[in-house]
Amino acid sequence: MRAIVVGSGAGGATAARELTLRGYEVLILEAGKQFQPFIRHLSWTEPLRRFGLLGSEKTITRFFPPMNIIRSEKDMVLVRGLTTGGSTVLSCGSMVRAERGLKEIGLDLKFEFEELEKLIGVQPFPKERWRPLTRRMFDAAEDLDLNPNPTPKAVEELKCISCGLCELGCVNEARWDSCRFLDEAIIRGATLKTSSPVEKVIIENGKVTGVVVRSGRTKNTFKGDMVVLAAGGIGTAQILKASGLPAKDNLWVDIVLTLGGISKGAHQLKEPPMVWYTQHEDYILSPYLDILSHWFHKPWRNVPIEDRVGIMVKLADLEEGSVYANGKVEKSITPHDHIRLKEAISQAKLVMKFASVSGPYIEGLHNGGHLGGTVPLRSSDISSMKPPWLPEGLWVADLSLVPRSQGLPTILLTAAIALRVVKKIDEYLKCK
Repeated sequence: MRAIVVGSGAGGATAARELTLRGYEVLILEAGKQFQPFIRHLSWTEPLRRFGLLGSEKTITRFFPPMNIIRSEKDMVLVRGLTTGGSTVLSCGSMVRAERGLKEIGLDLKFEFEELEKLIGVQPFPKERWRPLTRRMFDAAEDLDLNPNPTPKAVEELKCISCGLCELGCVNEARWDSCRFLDEAIIRGATLKTSSPVEKVIIENGKVTGVVVRSGRTKNTFKGDMVVLAAGGIGTAQILKASGLPAKDNLWVDIVLTLGGISKGAHQLKEPPMVWYTQHEDYILSPYLDILSHWFHKPWRNVPIEDRVGIMVKLADLEEGSVYANGKVEKSITPHDHIRLKEAISQAKLVMKFASVSGPYIEGLHNGGHLGGTVPLRSSDISSMKPPWLPEGLWVADLSLVPRSQGLPTILLTAAIALRVVKKIDEYLKCK
C-alpha cells in the first residue's frame, strides 16, 4: 500500500518513518530544496545592518532560502522552514511537552512523548556551559519566584560548539532535526522528492487517490492509496482549501516577542538559545537573542551583537487567523494578545534588571513560527485522530490538528501527533 506524505518536518518525517516501519511504501514530497545550514559568519552582515542596508526581514530568504518569511499584517512576521526537515532545521532544539488544550478534548500523548524522548535523546544543556549572564538571569528569575527550569533539549553537548545559531542550521549536527527520521525512512525504502510543492489533493468518488504537484508551469500527478498532509498550519490549510475542503480560520502561531537589553561583553550567542524557561498560564520567558530583530529591527540597530541581551516571550495567541488557497495569510495581534504580551514583557524587564542588564529595554519584532489550528480536532475525533469532513484516504499529521495555541516549543508535540496519527491509520486499515 502506497502512502504519500506531504512535508518533511517534525510531522512529515515522523509519519514517514513510522509508516515505513509498518511496511508501507512511502513517497515524501517536500516543497523546498535539500537543506544546507547557513555557514557564513555573522560579522559580514554587521556593516550592512548598522547602516540599515539589509532591507526588510524578507531579505533573509534571499541569502538563506530555507527560511520562508510571510508578513501577515503590519506588525507580524511568520516564519516557516521550506526545506528538508521543515522548521526543525531552523529550531532551538527545545523539546518541552506542550499539551495546552489537549486534556479538554481527551487527547493524552504521554506514551508518544516518552517514546520520542527516548528515541531523540532529550536532556537539558549542562548549566556549566551556560554563559555567566544566563546563570544570573536564571537566578534572578528564581528570586522573583518565576520558577525557572532548564529546558529539555535535543542537543548533543559534546558536538555543540556553542555558536548560538541553532536557527540557521546546525553545522556540527549537534542539534536533532527531523532529517534524521527522513534518513531512516529512506534507508527503509521511502522515496523523497524535493522542490515538489503540492497544489491540491485528488478526490475521486469521495476518496483521495493522490496529489497534484506544481513546479513552475509544470504539473505532475502522484497516485497513492492514502495521503498524509504534514505541511504545517499554513501549507496544509492551503492545500485543503485549494482542493475544495474547508480548512478552518483558526490559525495560531505562538507569538514571539523578544525584549532587548544591553550588557557589555555578554556574548549571548556563545551558548544554545533557550537553555532555561519559566512557564506561565499562556506564555514562557526564555533567554534568546532574536536574530531577526538584530538584523532587521531598526530600534535594535545601534547595539553590537556581543553586547545585545534578549529574553523571549512566547505567547499562546488567540486562534484567529486565516489561510487562503492562493497562499495568502491573515493573522493579526489581537487586543487580548497585546495585553498578555505587555504583562510578560514587564516580567522579562524585571528579570533583566535583577540580573544587572541595562537599558534601554527595546522590544523586537513580533513573529510566529509555530503554525497550527487549521484542522482542529474535537473530542469526538480523538478515537480516529481525523475530523469527519476529511475524505477517505486523507489524513493530517501536524500542528493543524491542535486546536489551541501553546506558548511553548512544539517540535515534540508535532512529532507526537504524527506518531499517534500513523497508529490510527494502521488500526483503521487493518480493520477494513
